[in-house]
Amino acid sequence: MNTYHQIWSLTSQEVYKNLITTPQGLSESEANLRIKQYGYNELPEPQTRPLILRFIDQLTHFMALLLWVAGTLAFISQTPELGWAIWAVIWINAIFSFWQEFQAEKALSALKQVLPNQVKVYRDSTLCTIPARELVPGDVIQLEEGDKISADARLVESQSLYVDVSILTGESLPVPRFSEPVATENLRALDAYNLVFAGSTVASGRGLAVVDATGTHTEFGQVAHLTANVKREPSTLEVQITRVVHIITVIAISMGVVVFLLTNFLVGMGIKESFIFAIGIIVAFVPEGLLPTVSLALAIGVKRMAKENALVRRLSAVETLSATTVICTDKTGTLTKNEMTVRKLWIPGAEINVTGVGYEPKGEVEITNFECESQVRLLLAGAALCSNARLNHPPGSSQWQVLGDPTEAALLVVAIKAGFKLEELQHQAPRYREKYRLILTDG
Repeated sequence: MNTYHQIWSLTSQEVYKNLITTPQGLSESEANLRIKQYGYNELPEPQTRPLILRFIDQLTHFMALLLWVAGTLAFISQTPELGWAIWAVIWINAIFSFWQEFQAEKALSALKQVLPNQVKVYRDSTLCTIPARELVPGDVIQLEEGDKISADARLVESQSLYVDVSILTGESLPVPRFSEPVATENLRALDAYNLVFAGSTVASGRGLAVVDATGTHTEFGQVAHLTANVKREPSTLEVQITRVVHIITVIAISMGVVVFLLTNFLVGMGIKESFIFAIGIIVAFVPEGLLPTVSLALAIGVKRMAKENALVRRLSAVETLSATTVICTDKTGTLTKNEMTVRKLWIPGAEINVTGVGYEPKGEVEITNFECESQVRLLLAGAALCSNARLNHPPGSSQWQVLGDPTEAALLVVAIKAGFKLEELQHQAPRYREKYRLILTDG
């Protein structure tokens, strides 16, 4: 296959030839061979520290080190009970904090597997839905409004296609994309109007594209590679606790020195007795309960958020999250089911109810005024014929599979509820051309 930067200057037929594919897509066997050759379409997981080192981190942060020193001094001052108690606090807190964060990591890993990113692709001449990680160069993918693009690809067909590429360029407005070749040879990939990129989203329209780069070879993969070595900054709470611990350490040592000098030179104690007494003062200034108190308070917040189905990876992040006033999230597929349902139809002089919820074509269009029945059926037939979505019912499955925009799928479902057979309807009125009209007005 030729290199990526030449793909925008080719015609559609040359694109298929260049990527050794066809408009009908790859076969399953060929796709499997290319997965072995190019790997899965995913970015490598960031390197994580081994569990033993992450546990040791809980025993060696600044507050824990202060308590280790305080426990040692307690033994020196001949109060072993206090020393064992302080060291027990360190171990209990470390085990508790490590377990909380380990559980959160496991839950997040399980969540990634439950909600995989899906993509519509032609395999063996059939449009199907597969996990995005199984895309390979040469795959022919279908793009529709709302779709997240999972690989870099060259457009071969487009209909009023606009794509949100803000994740790569920072440009807030969607940009138009066309399938015609670009004559300019020396051009940045991001400036080629016939390319779409992994991580971007289809804002409107639809298109057909041939995958050219996957995984780390995509533009998004290059950006991810640059950010792979960015270190995690300490949270606000961690910074504040570190500052408090520094202040406590300075005060405790200062008071120990003052007490040693006073007892030795003014009271007349021996050096050994003054030293032990000073150590006792230093240990007394160390707040042994601060560490478990903070950890328990944060853990309570984590538990409360878990009951509301919110996972927190690190305990220290809870304090930062508590100061958050606005959260922006993608609701589709996480907060909602991404299913649309037609509940009412309106034509001049009549309003028609539709029963049934979701994509399961159970229910009916309740037409009580039979004088408008022909108008309702004409409306539903037109809606079904103008829909680009598809409804599939895989054998042995109780769930209907939707390919395409959820709103257009809802139009197909309501047509089925009215008694239409989609295949017969499309055979009677085949689509010859698709036309979009753009109206521009002053102001």
